[in-house]
Amino acid sequence: MLTINNYVKAKSLEEAYELNQARNARVMGGMMWMRLGNAKVQTIIDLSDLGLDQIEENDHVFKIGAMCTLRQLEQHEGLREMYGDAIAKALHHIVGVQFRNQATVGGSIYGRFGFSDVLTCLLALDTFVELYNGGTIRLSEFVNHKSDKDILVSIIIRKSNRKLRYDSIRQTKTDFPVLACAVVTGPVHGKETWYFSVGARPMKAAVLEKEWEIPKDISDEQLEIYAKEAASQFTYGTNMRGSAKYRQHLAEVLILRSMRSILEEGR
Repeated sequence: MLTINNYVKAKSLEEAYELNQARNARVMGGMMWMRLGNAKVQTIIDLSDLGLDQIEENDHVFKIGAMCTLRQLEQHEGLREMYGDAIAKALHHIVGVQFRNQATVGGSIYGRFGFSDVLTCLLALDTFVELYNGGTIRLSEFVNHKSDKDILVSIIIRKSNRKLRYDSIRQTKTDFPVLACAVVTGPVHGKETWYFSVGARPMKAAVLEKEWEIPKDISDEQLEIYAKEAASQFTYGTNMRGSAKYRQHLAEVLILRSMRSILEEGR
């Protein structure tokens, strides 16, 4: 059971940050996972009055407020136009629409959960997080930070000519993933670069970058070699959903499917 002694709706980010420095204070998002915990919280901090529930788009970036819901992310037309159905595909298995209407993007990213489809997907893109005290840093750097008392303000995806694919394996449709995988490719400084993000290993997602010039007419046998090489660079663990060996095999399969889909699109 989660027990909360004090509830405060912050009037500013400064107030939220100062309140959060107390040892037994927490920032609330959609309260979808936190409420399932067994803890006593002295002060819960609500950010819902701070205007962090919008997705802003300009010529260079998408700026996603921390209080945006997963459903907003799933349905955003600008993201769909830029990355196809990949982001929506990463989200639509997460419990159900009612859940996604309440769970927040900030909560998913800040929590850095091992099972997070959201983190796995966004980690493969050119993504940054804006922190109140820590400034703007790459998501790939933030994911390895120790938990602290900073406030996550927004998630920023820098627009670029990249193709994204997302896939996962689940034992049942709305269960946590056994393994999740995002693959992105695009030119970086004139070189074709591939990004592979693998989550639910069962550890939190990690990302790999490879400068590979892969011909569009490559054979399946040759492409399989690339997929196995990428999958072998991650560490896997064993839990009730699968063994480390099984997860590595799944990673090889999902990476291969995603790479093949991207290359076929360009033919």
